[in-house]
Amino acid sequence: MLKKFIYNSSKTDSPSVVRVMPDESGLEYVGFEVCKIQRGETIKREANENEICAVILSGKAKVRTKEISLDSIGNRLDIFEKIPPYSLYVTKDDFCELEALTEMVEIAFCFSPSKGSFSSRLIEPKDVGVIERGKGNMKRYVHNILPEEKEADGLLVVEVFTPEGNWSSYPPHKHDVLNLPEESLLEETYYHRMKPDQGFAFQRVYTDDLTTDEALVIRDGDVVVVPYGYHPVAASPGHDLYYLNVMAGPKRLWRFHNDQNHEWLFKSME
Repeated sequence: MLKKFIYNSSKTDSPSVVRVMPDESGLEYVGFEVCKIQRGETIKREANENEICAVILSGKAKVRTKEISLDSIGNRLDIFEKIPPYSLYVTKDDFCELEALTEMVEIAFCFSPSKGSFSSRLIEPKDVGVIERGKGNMKRYVHNILPEEKEADGLLVVEVFTPEGNWSSYPPHKHDVLNLPEESLLEETYYHRMKPDQGFAFQRVYTDDLTTDEALVIRDGDVVVVPYGYHPVAASPGHDLYYLNVMAGPKRLWRFHNDQNHEWLFKSME
């Protein structure tokens, strides 16, 4: 059962600043955690029955798995440099260990149940698809870190940069019914960051019958859980918005259904 829609980041000294795992959230297919470590500190996460996509959000780190050892990965000191990141795909029963080489390293750990079909591997910036989506005040910029055509059992991982004042994940869409080829069932989390970081954004999560209709105030570091429903986002003027999306479900396909009340907006983007 869903516990809540929004998880706030912690300001404590603990490496884990926000954590949304199935035993805490009620999700079945998606787990998510963001950690921050200081220079010389090490963090380790075991995959166990999951696969992991560890995204180096900022900073540089030495990394290790059972088969991989790299002296340094990471190419941006700030998320809002807007260049594709380094990531690490970690298979079932493996682990990933990271040691901070810069003053601070921020890592996102994305989890989903796995059969262990694929080996652990490095995902380099050159492997990340960069696209522009939408037009006008619906324009945003997308980095496809672990898209459908790349090897994984369950995870789909993408980061999105939305300019200040723009809408994103818009026109509204949902993916909560397993009705292929028209629609897939994918749970989703949004990890939000803002620049300047005192900004705010809004995210609405709602269903056709409005039995769920949540308007959420988003601040820097918050995670929004989307188990079902439409989920558009609005960035406030003066504050650029970043979010990291993690999706997973019974079928690793992203097929979505648009809110028919707003589908006409696609014509304005042609």
